[in-house]
Amino acid sequence: MKLSHYLKRVEESPEFKKFKEEHKRAYLSAGFFVLDFETNKHLHQIDFFIPSKKKVATFKLEQGITFQISDTFKLKKTPEEIKGDSQIDIEALKGIVHDEMMNRTVTQDVKKIIAVLQQENGKKVWRLNCITGDLGIIKVDVDDAEGNVLDFEKANLFDMMKMVKPGDLGKQAKK
Repeated sequence: MKLSHYLKRVEESPEFKKFKEEHKRAYLSAGFFVLDFETNKHLHQIDFFIPSKKKVATFKLEQGITFQISDTFKLKKTPEEIKGDSQIDIEALKGIVHDEMMNRTVTQDVKKIIAVLQQENGKKVWRLNCITGDLGIIKVDVDDAEGNVLDFEKANLFDMMKMVKPGDLGKQAKK
Protein backbone atom coordinates (compact mmCIF):
# COMPACT_ATOMS: atom_id res chain seq x y z
CA MET A 1 0.00 0.00 0.00
CA LYS A 2 1.07 3.54 -0.60
CA LEU A 3 1.40 6.40 1.86
CA SER A 4 -2.08 7.70 0.91
CA HIS A 5 -3.74 4.61 2.41
CA TYR A 6 -2.28 5.30 5.86
CA LEU A 7 -2.68 9.05 5.56
CA LYS A 8 -6.38 8.65 4.76
CA ARG A 9 -6.88 6.50 7.87
CA VAL A 10 -5.23 9.17 10.01
CA GLU A 11 -7.10 12.09 8.41
CA GLU A 12 -10.48 10.39 8.90
CA SER A 13 -9.89 9.83 12.62
CA PRO A 14 -11.48 12.05 15.31
CA GLU A 15 -8.01 12.40 16.87
CA PHE A 16 -6.61 13.98 13.73
CA LYS A 17 -9.60 16.25 13.20
CA LYS A 18 -9.19 17.62 16.71
CA PHE A 19 -5.43 17.97 16.19
CA LYS A 20 -5.96 19.89 12.92
CA GLU A 21 -8.39 22.28 14.62
CA GLU A 22 -5.70 23.15 17.15
CA HIS A 23 -2.78 23.12 14.68
CA LYS A 24 -4.12 24.40 11.37
CA ARG A 25 -0.65 25.00 9.86
CA ALA A 26 0.69 21.52 10.68
CA TYR A 27 1.76 19.55 7.63
CA LEU A 28 2.73 16.02 6.67
CA SER A 29 6.49 15.67 7.21
CA ALA A 30 7.24 11.93 7.26
CA GLY A 31 5.97 8.41 6.96
CA PHE A 32 7.70 5.93 9.29
CA PHE A 33 7.26 2.19 8.83
CA VAL A 34 8.82 -0.88 10.42
CA LEU A 35 8.39 -4.01 8.33
CA ASP A 36 9.21 -7.09 10.40
CA PHE A 37 9.31 -10.12 8.14
CA GLU A 38 10.01 -12.59 10.94
CA THR A 39 6.98 -11.79 13.09
CA ASN A 40 4.84 -10.23 10.34
CA LYS A 41 4.05 -7.41 12.78
CA HIS A 42 4.50 -4.09 11.08
CA LEU A 43 4.45 -0.57 12.51
CA HIS A 44 2.90 2.33 10.60
CA GLN A 45 3.31 5.91 11.72
CA ILE A 46 2.58 9.28 10.10
CA ASP A 47 4.31 12.45 11.31
CA PHE A 48 3.08 16.04 11.08
CA PHE A 49 5.33 19.02 11.73
CA ILE A 50 3.88 21.89 13.79
CA PRO A 51 5.76 25.01 12.62
CA SER A 52 4.60 27.28 15.45
CA LYS A 53 5.99 24.90 18.08
CA LYS A 54 8.81 23.32 16.06
CA LYS A 55 7.54 19.95 17.22
CA VAL A 56 6.31 16.79 15.56
CA ALA A 57 2.97 15.07 16.11
CA THR A 58 3.26 11.32 15.62
CA PHE A 59 0.16 9.32 14.67
CA LYS A 60 0.45 5.57 15.20
CA LEU A 61 -1.95 3.27 13.38
CA GLU A 62 -1.52 -0.09 15.12
CA GLN A 63 -4.28 -0.15 17.73
CA GLY A 64 -6.70 2.39 16.41
CA ILE A 65 -5.23 5.85 15.92
CA THR A 66 -3.13 7.26 18.73
CA PHE A 67 -0.92 10.32 18.68
CA GLN A 68 1.49 12.28 20.73
CA ILE A 69 3.36 15.53 20.28
CA SER A 70 7.08 15.34 20.94
CA ASP A 71 8.36 17.29 23.92
CA THR A 72 12.09 17.15 23.34
CA PHE A 73 12.37 16.62 19.60
CA LYS A 74 15.53 18.37 18.40
CA LEU A 75 15.47 19.15 14.70
CA LYS A 76 18.63 19.90 12.75
CA LYS A 77 16.52 21.54 10.08
CA THR A 78 12.85 22.12 9.43
CA PRO A 79 11.37 19.13 7.59
CA GLU A 80 9.84 19.76 4.19
CA GLU A 81 6.16 19.11 3.56
CA ILE A 82 5.41 15.88 1.72
CA LYS A 83 3.13 16.71 -1.17
CA GLY A 84 1.26 14.11 -3.15
CA ASP A 85 1.24 10.37 -2.76
CA SER A 86 4.23 8.07 -2.79
CA GLN A 87 4.89 6.26 -6.04
CA ILE A 88 6.33 3.16 -4.40
CA ASP A 89 4.16 0.74 -2.45
CA ILE A 90 5.57 0.05 1.00
CA GLU A 91 5.40 -3.68 0.26
CA ALA A 92 7.63 -3.17 -2.81
CA LEU A 93 10.54 -1.83 -0.73
CA LYS A 94 11.77 -5.31 0.18
CA GLY A 95 11.96 -6.24 -3.52
CA ILE A 96 13.91 -3.08 -4.37
CA VAL A 97 16.38 -3.82 -1.57
CA HIS A 98 16.63 -7.49 -2.58
CA ASP A 99 17.35 -6.63 -6.24
CA GLU A 100 20.06 -4.15 -5.25
CA MET A 101 21.58 -6.70 -2.85
CA MET A 102 21.74 -9.26 -5.66
CA ASN A 103 23.37 -6.68 -7.96
CA ARG A 104 26.06 -6.23 -5.30
CA THR A 105 26.33 -9.96 -4.48
CA VAL A 106 24.99 -9.52 -0.96
CA THR A 107 23.22 -12.79 -0.13
CA GLN A 108 21.80 -12.39 3.38
CA ASP A 109 18.06 -12.39 4.04
CA VAL A 110 16.43 -9.13 5.11
CA LYS A 111 14.61 -9.70 8.42
CA LYS A 112 13.43 -6.16 9.09
CA ILE A 113 13.21 -2.84 7.26
CA ILE A 114 12.90 0.50 8.99
CA ALA A 115 11.62 2.83 6.28
CA VAL A 116 11.21 6.60 6.44
CA LEU A 117 9.67 8.60 3.62
CA GLN A 118 10.70 12.26 3.59
CA GLN A 119 10.71 15.13 1.17
CA GLU A 120 14.19 16.58 0.57
CA ASN A 121 14.99 19.33 -1.89
CA GLY A 122 11.53 18.91 -3.40
CA LYS A 123 12.01 15.16 -3.96
CA LYS A 124 10.50 12.24 -2.02
CA VAL A 125 13.16 9.85 -0.74
CA TRP A 126 12.84 6.56 1.10
CA ARG A 127 15.56 6.07 3.74
CA LEU A 128 15.77 2.36 4.49
CA ASN A 129 17.72 0.67 7.27
CA CYS A 130 17.57 -3.08 6.77
CA ILE A 131 18.61 -5.69 9.30
CA THR A 132 19.82 -8.99 7.89
CA GLY A 133 19.93 -12.45 9.43
CA ASP A 134 23.63 -12.12 10.25
CA LEU A 135 23.01 -8.85 12.16
CA GLY A 136 24.24 -6.83 9.23
CA ILE A 137 22.79 -3.45 8.44
CA ILE A 138 22.12 -2.30 4.93
CA LYS A 139 21.31 1.36 4.37
CA VAL A 140 19.52 2.14 1.15
CA ASP A 141 18.16 5.45 -0.14
CA VAL A 142 15.54 5.16 -2.87
CA ASP A 143 14.13 7.90 -5.08
CA ASP A 144 10.36 7.55 -4.74
CA ALA A 145 9.53 8.97 -8.17
CA GLU A 146 11.85 6.73 -10.18
CA GLY A 147 12.44 3.78 -7.84
CA ASN A 148 16.19 4.21 -8.35
CA VAL A 149 18.64 3.35 -5.60
CA LEU A 150 20.48 6.58 -4.73
CA ASP A 151 22.81 5.14 -2.10
CA PHE A 152 23.68 1.68 -0.80
CA GLU A 153 25.87 0.92 2.20
CA LYS A 154 26.49 -2.40 3.94
CA ALA A 155 27.80 -2.58 7.50
CA ASN A 156 27.91 -5.01 10.39
CA LEU A 157 26.06 -4.18 13.60
CA PHE A 158 29.15 -5.01 15.62
CA ASP A 159 31.21 -2.54 13.57
CA MET A 160 28.80 0.19 14.59
CA MET A 161 28.85 -0.58 18.29
CA LYS A 162 31.59 0.92 20.42
CA MET A 163 33.03 -1.58 22.85
CA VAL A 164 33.03 -0.15 26.36
CA LYS A 165 34.72 -1.82 29.32
CA PRO A 166 32.40 -2.32 32.33
CA GLY A 167 34.57 0.00 34.47
CA ASP A 168 34.28 2.75 31.87
CA LEU A 169 30.48 2.96 32.01
CA GLY A 170 30.44 5.18 35.08
CA LYS A 171 33.08 7.50 33.58
CA GLN A 172 31.05 8.01 30.41
CA ALA A 173 27.86 8.77 32.33
CA LYS A 174 29.62 11.65 34.14
CA LYS A 175 30.78 13.36 30.92
